[in-house]
Amino acid sequence: MKNNLFYVIAAMVVLMFGCQYEFPEDLNEQPTAGGADFTKMVAVGNSITAGYMDGALYDRGQQNAFVSILAEQMKAVGGGEFNIPDINSENGFFDIGPNNVILGRLVLTVNPNTGSVGPAPIGQGDLPAPYTGEKALLNNFGVPGVTLGTALLPELGNPNHLLFNPLYGRFASNPGTSTLIGDAAAAMANGGTFFSFWLGNNDVYGYAAGGASNPALLTSDSDFQNRLNLALGAMLNANPEAKGIILNIPSIDLLPHFSLIDPLGIAIPEAIRPQLGAGLAQLNAAINGWNAGITANTDIPEPVKASLLRPTLSTGFDAYPLLILDPSLSDAVIPLPTGGTLTIPKIRNITEADGIKMPLTAQLALEEGIGISPLTPLNEMQFDHVYLTKDELEEIRNKINAFNSFISAAAQANSSRLILIDINDFISQVAQGMVSHGNVTLTATIVPPSGAFSVDGMHPNGRAQAFIANLIIEKINEKWGSNIPKTNPNAYPGNDLPR
Repeated sequence: MKNNLFYVIAAMVVLMFGCQYEFPEDLNEQPTAGGADFTKMVAVGNSITAGYMDGALYDRGQQNAFVSILAEQMKAVGGGEFNIPDINSENGFFDIGPNNVILGRLVLTVNPNTGSVGPAPIGQGDLPAPYTGEKALLNNFGVPGVTLGTALLPELGNPNHLLFNPLYGRFASNPGTSTLIGDAAAAMANGGTFFSFWLGNNDVYGYAAGGASNPALLTSDSDFQNRLNLALGAMLNANPEAKGIILNIPSIDLLPHFSLIDPLGIAIPEAIRPQLGAGLAQLNAAINGWNAGITANTDIPEPVKASLLRPTLSTGFDAYPLLILDPSLSDAVIPLPTGGTLTIPKIRNITEADGIKMPLTAQLALEEGIGISPLTPLNEMQFDHVYLTKDELEEIRNKINAFNSFISAAAQANSSRLILIDINDFISQVAQGMVSHGNVTLTATIVPPSGAFSVDGMHPNGRAQAFIANLIIEKINEKWGSNIPKTNPNAYPGNDLPR
């Protein structure tokens, strides 16, 4: 974790001003629905629609999902109640920790050993329990982890299937038979007049968060387009008079989830430094011996010498750049004093030029001691899931661009009934410091008080969700001559200060 995050937080508490991209309130006009009907809104989507924040689905997140905020503002123009499948958990469920302890959502904490600030589980969490409310009255069909494909499959709610998602199964109308899209479309057919559709993120983010190690998690272009048409078509056909919004996928480069861990500056625990230092000293002695022999050899031309020299390995354990195997390094064999030879492994510390990113999920691997250390190359096969290479990042960027083109085309094909909400562009503006309200700028970070992302670095926090709701309101008002009042984003919670 980056050690300077604490100082960034302190600076951000003071630095509260930025470029203006205001959402003014329409104080002099009466709220009107215009050319749209907001009597009953239905939302279908993945984790952001569900209100998943801080690596968990919990009460505060659900209550501050953008669709919940949007529905509340729509009440001024005839909108009805917006029922959500309450999770009834203050801390939610993040992971199973040591000794099978159920861990709750992530919060910012100070590492007592290093002084660095970063995400860590709050402590005790709760396993998702079945929804006990009236399923037929639900409006929010957001399910964390769902893809376009799984949203169309009944296996999503089947507890005996590998595709089972308990966060859908807990409120599925008929677990194992119903589908998420089918349930949302049924809600639309039962009086729905407006809908929000945001699916597709997990068709690429799941692959990215796993270090691009499982190609099966990356949806093909043809499958994405076909599934998008099926899912969106079901919502449109459920009520041919209804209108709605469709949202696209933010660029991976805008998500702090992939930059919170600095592979160039991993803090090595004090307890293992002596042993690792001894091993590194031996390797560096061998490398220095090899380099000295190459340098002293007058038969080797200078340009060739440069290609044969090997970089020594860092011993700076406060901020250690992890190792990688590099086949381009020269073959290096040195004689041993006791006889025989030693082949120096082709390893080096990674550099900025390698362009490697590590998803936040890699933090668990680091903390659980799976073997990532100064003596273990990051790109050994068993660690493929904890990092992304430059080529993998480019693949993911291209995939997001392709998926967004399909989403844009679908919106254009149904332009009389649909608005495309360009969240990718919106978050890009956030990253450029162009979005603010009341002179408080939103930033593309997890740093309180102005950070837009929750502590998991991928999902917007409550304050950013309010900005998203206002953006949607702005587009609806422009499209259909409505006058839905906007909310005050600064009245919604961002990330808590470090504990």
